[in-house]
Amino acid sequence: MNNFKKLSGLALMMAMAATSACQQNTKKPATETGDTTKNSKYLSQPLISNIYTADPSAHVFNGKIYIYPSHDIEAGIKENDNGDHFDMRDYHILSMDSIGGKVTDNGVALSVKDIPWAGRQLWAPDVAFKNGTYYLYFPVKDKNDVFKIGVATAKTPTGPFKAEAKPIEGSFSIDPAVFTDTDGSTYMYYGGIWGGQLQRWNNGKYDANGSKTDSGKENEPALTAKVAKLSKDMLSFDGTVKDVVILDAAGKPLLTKDHDRRFFEGAWMHKYNSKYYFTYSTGDTHFLASAIGDKPYGPFTYQGTFMNPVEGWTTHHSIVEIKGKWYIFYHDTQLSGKTHLRNVKVAELTHKADGTIALIEPMKK
Repeated sequence: MNNFKKLSGLALMMAMAATSACQQNTKKPATETGDTTKNSKYLSQPLISNIYTADPSAHVFNGKIYIYPSHDIEAGIKENDNGDHFDMRDYHILSMDSIGGKVTDNGVALSVKDIPWAGRQLWAPDVAFKNGTYYLYFPVKDKNDVFKIGVATAKTPTGPFKAEAKPIEGSFSIDPAVFTDTDGSTYMYYGGIWGGQLQRWNNGKYDANGSKTDSGKENEPALTAKVAKLSKDMLSFDGTVKDVVILDAAGKPLLTKDHDRRFFEGAWMHKYNSKYYFTYSTGDTHFLASAIGDKPYGPFTYQGTFMNPVEGWTTHHSIVEIKGKWYIFYHDTQLSGKTHLRNVKVAELTHKADGTIALIEPMKK
């Protein structure tokens, strides 16, 4: 501070402006893919650095890679277990022609102010394509501060997207992940505990005074993700919402106290060699775990950790096949060092001969 006092007024203003620009990462171009010669402790580098991005849902449409992430911002809200400091307000869609190629930020695709029923906190989205239309699924708190899942549509993968007037009936909580099977049927997997509010729903009703965490039932089957089949028009649920049952090797449900293995948030589904891979974050223990089943509804048998903790609070991923290889898109906090200001990355993923996923170390040893 004493050094600043010695500066002239003009020099002081210039120094402060330079410091602010550095902190906000606003001077780097949208197409920057990161310098792989630096920060070698990381497995991979941020895809972009002009904005903070997280929770990436990646897809290939018409031979091009599109990434649908959250857009982290510094909202000035104190960190808490409800996740109020994750106060995202719009979505930017990223695109790239190939892994390792130039990444483009395509600008704002949907803003919370353009969603008629929305209140705040536009969290992790996903996208599906069907019937010539792109469907963007998003969780956001309604005007009563309850998370619901909405849908917006566009004719191009980068939007802009137009939101439906109401959330999907029967939807709640966060982290929608949409999977279309080889027979054309589409399913949504969703849910997250703690700030995601899954623990506040019982018998289809929301308890505003319910527990803020999943504690108190340590020896009972853990809360788990939900799965619902989507209607043909992709705008509603077709049938009842089911639990995603995750079993151990003995065929017993994972328990609440099993923090290294049980579901917390960040569901994803992919299919490999006719098997269904339900992958998810364990949340407060920071692992990515996999469970394999024979049907999209499960049940799924726990297979183990396939990604160790990233730098930051937790991780949220997607898995996609691109030109015969499999990749995982994920995030960490390399650029900011702050849990609520994250950056999206990509790394190769391998299915082993026994069908399980090889362990990925996001931090080099």
